[in-house]
Amino acid sequence: MRFISEEESAALVDHAMAFDAAREALIAAVTPGTTLFPAVLGHGSEPTNRFSIKSGATADYAGLKVGSFWPGNPDRGLPRHNSVILLFDQAVGRVDTVIEAGRVNAYRTAAADAVAASVLARPDSAVLAVFGAGNQAEFECAALARVLPIRTVLVVARDTAKVAGFAARLAGQGASGIDVRAAAPREACEAADMIVTATPARAPLFEADWVRPGTHVSAMGVDAKGKQELPPALLERGRLFCDLPEQSRTIGEFQHASAQAQASLTAIGAVLRSGEGGRMDPEAITVFDSSGIALQDLTIARAILAKADARL
Repeated sequence: MRFISEEESAALVDHAMAFDAAREALIAAVTPGTTLFPAVLGHGSEPTNRFSIKSGATADYAGLKVGSFWPGNPDRGLPRHNSVILLFDQAVGRVDTVIEAGRVNAYRTAAADAVAASVLARPDSAVLAVFGAGNQAEFECAALARVLPIRTVLVVARDTAKVAGFAARLAGQGASGIDVRAAAPREACEAADMIVTATPARAPLFEADWVRPGTHVSAMGVDAKGKQELPPALLERGRLFCDLPEQSRTIGEFQHASAQAQASLTAIGAVLRSGEGGRMDPEAITVFDSSGIALQDLTIARAILAKADARL
């Protein structure tokens, strides 16, 4: 059995690798012969300590990702989020590879946002509003700056002190020369070409009428029943896209959409596969919901393995 530690996987991953892996995964999700199984949501002995299991299989590979969220970890000097990816040897049914993937998961999640934005956001999008100032928000901004001409990032955070150093951390991920500043929710939305939400919220973070025509919105934080980041009225105004429609309707952002809106969901993989159906109107509001699929983890795991083997 092959084992790649957290330190090894963190040294191997980068935004370019994650983007290519996410694109491959999202297309695979709509390709015949692929199976994605319902997510399993659980918790530790303390109900606030949560984990999820997402699994899937294609004609070429199969496996799963266990992702955990332990909110008290910072008090121990540890990150709240962690992930482990398992790849199966399908010939014999044993686990072939184990990859610790805490940092990889941040790249992987942000990459799905960037892939969707590359076909849904206006190509001249320069002002990004991000709700949340944690680790994931920084990865989202860095990933998006690779595919859009982002020049300004407006950060909406309850603790504005977290915005200090945000620009430097983005530069450390290759996204330099970006003006980063704290902003109020309405100010950020009304100025934004693109809005990203990366929070554990359970109520809308802003009002629908603050969002300008032509804006692209990515909801990245909802992955369980009861979570919510966007106002339902926005979902009635926008064209709706997601990674996996059946999952988005149950544990994703679109659990809060009307039945009519839910019926209009488009898998982003179908847009990528056909090359059609992304942003067709510069004045349209587009909304992408990412609740995360196992294929994102499996494709990036395979890319990490390939890069590790190339260095041997």
